[in-house]
This record gives sequence, C-alpha cells and structure tokens, in this order.
Amino acid sequence: MAIMIHIDVMLAKRKMSVTELSERVGITMANLSILKNGKAKAVRFSTLEAICKTLDCQPGDILEYKSDEDIQ
Repeated sequence: MAIMIHIDVMLAKRKMSVTELSERVGITMANLSILKNGKAKAVRFSTLEAICKTLDCQPGDILEYKSDEDIQ
C-alpha cells in the first residue's frame, strides 16, 4: 500500500515554485521536499490544510492511495 503525493502536479498547474509554497505554508524546504518526494511518514492536518489553501485544491488533488497491486 502506498500514498502517492502529487504536490509537483499542483505546483505546475498553479505556476508556483516549491520555494514560494514553502514560504506561504510556513514549512521548511527540507520538510516540503520530504513530503513531496513521498518520504514523509505523516503529515499534520494543519499542514495539509495550509497546502490546500495555498494551492486552492482539495486533499484528493495532492494525495492518492494505490494498493500494492496497482504499484507493480
């Protein structure tokens, strides 16, 4: 099972840089990089809310569940 992160897609759609998102959301570039590269073990709802507010999107626009069968 895996949760796929599509922050890069939303950033491209909004023509926004990772640096700008980091500044607007108030998280470090390092933590944002960990999140967008799928290395994070957890994400706070407050962080998810801030990302969605900044990117004007829904959580489902940046998070996607894929089962093990779908990944292989």
